[in-house]
Amino acid sequence: MRRHLFLRIVGALESRFEYFQLRYDGLGRRGLSPLTKCTAAVRMLAYGISTDCVDEYLKIGESTAMECMKNFAAGVIQLFGEEYLRKPTQADVDRLLQVVEVRDFPGMLGSIDCMHWEWKNCPTGWKGVFAKGVYKVPTLILETVASYDLWI
Repeated sequence: MRRHLFLRIVGALESRFEYFQLRYDGLGRRGLSPLTKCTAAVRMLAYGISTDCVDEYLKIGESTAMECMKNFAAGVIQLFGEEYLRKPTQADVDRLLQVVEVRDFPGMLGSIDCMHWEWKNCPTGWKGVFAKGVYKVPTLILETVASYDLWI
């Protein structure tokens, strides 16, 4: 993710949600910064790591990292969901098709990517359904479609 995009997300979350504002505890000690909270969430999303893995890098406990992730996801959905997390309109489709035509990819709307995330706490009764194929452990599949303009 480019720096300006990340800082735009952090700034929007900080200005709108109290959770992402810098706070001090009863003894006057500084809490986690909005950058640290958002970095924890983005690292967990980007690398598919668990909450306890951000402790080494960011010095955040497991429960705090999970809280960061939940608040980050809810905040991004609330702030950007209507604009970016929606079905494309016909105008969006037409615009994307014009751009990819110029780039010699006629008819392509986006780039599809998917990955398997290991589901460590999968209920025992569901393991057979989620552990098919080459994967010996239960996995969830994350699929996404990205367009060219996410990199601008």
